[in-house]
Amino acid sequence: MGISERGKEIKRRRHRRKKLTHLAKKHEKATVSERATIVEKIRELTPGAGDVLGNWGVKER
Repeated sequence: MGISERGKEIKRRRHRRKKLTHLAKKHEKATVSERATIVEKIRELTPGAGDVLGNWGVKER
């Protein structure tokens, strides 16, 4: 029996949250060019990227 749609979404959210915490730690220690790469990854990762980057203090383009 397959996993329900709700279960899939919960799994996606947990993975996204884990990945965002990992990227947040890298963002603190990164150089300017590395930060730009991390910001692009976040924009591709989540539809709420604007809110996440706003909370991190990153200016929007």
